[in-house]
Amino acid sequence: MRIVSLLPSSTEIVCALGLEADLVGRSHECDYPAGIEALPVLTAPRFDPTGSSLEVDERVKAVLKVSTSVYTIDAELLAQLAPDVVITQTQCEVCAVSFAEVERVVCDQLHSSATIVALEPNFLSDVYGDIRRVAGAVGIPERGASLVAEMQSRMCAIADQTINLPRPRVATLEWLEPLMSAGNWIPELVEMAGGINLFGRAGVHSPWLQWSELQAADPDMLVILPCGYDIAKAREELEVLQAKAEWRALRAVQNKRVFVTDGNQYFNRPGPRLAESLEILAEIMHPDCFHFGHEGSGWERL
Repeated sequence: MRIVSLLPSSTEIVCALGLEADLVGRSHECDYPAGIEALPVLTAPRFDPTGSSLEVDERVKAVLKVSTSVYTIDAELLAQLAPDVVITQTQCEVCAVSFAEVERVVCDQLHSSATIVALEPNFLSDVYGDIRRVAGAVGIPERGASLVAEMQSRMCAIADQTINLPRPRVATLEWLEPLMSAGNWIPELVEMAGGINLFGRAGVHSPWLQWSELQAADPDMLVILPCGYDIAKAREELEVLQAKAEWRALRAVQNKRVFVTDGNQYFNRPGPRLAESLEILAEIMHPDCFHFGHEGSGWERL
């Protein structure tokens, strides 16, 4: 079996299923588990991904005005790799190469018979379904079922322990300038970790957030998990917010209940490590009850 994964999350799924040796190509963002970086890279952004969150946002929006995808795919290299399975997504135009672009290259340009597996994780249940779908496409459905059962067991154990705990009102920030709260599976994780999610709806794309909305809600806790940013980059971007009087007036800021996470490695990847993402939230919200050892690597207090 020759597998090409065009998503960091699907690369992690493939590896968690025990098929790392079958991967022959990856996206430019696939970086886990260690050693994956040695695989050929098939995608690249059509924009400069460096700079501030505001600059990146403006560049992405500019590309989408003239193209259906903000990423390119190397058709020549894909043909050389001759995969049996290509894993992509239909969930987000900004997150990875668009499904339409992958389909055009694989079917129309290369006339390949490769199976295209398109993932669409909106709810947490969709993530479980995608794991099963990948496992089924590569002929090991029982491993997919086992991996899902393991994740659900770990995550339900945490949710069960938070039932009678105090529930802080939590705002999650998936982008910083402009502000965006986290949707899709993140509201479910917040609730499972013992919090009350203030913005964003489960199963719905992440919404833009107005400063007036954030001020009016005045959350007990702020969790920073910018898409594609590690802790160091998120801290750098937060300097813009910290300069604002509106930010300094927030209850969570004044009470030092602002937490910076590695959104890139955990929360933004709808795959097996959402279990660790839930552990991080549980540690943040209920430090007296949960100690998984993620502080300092998965999250830090601002």
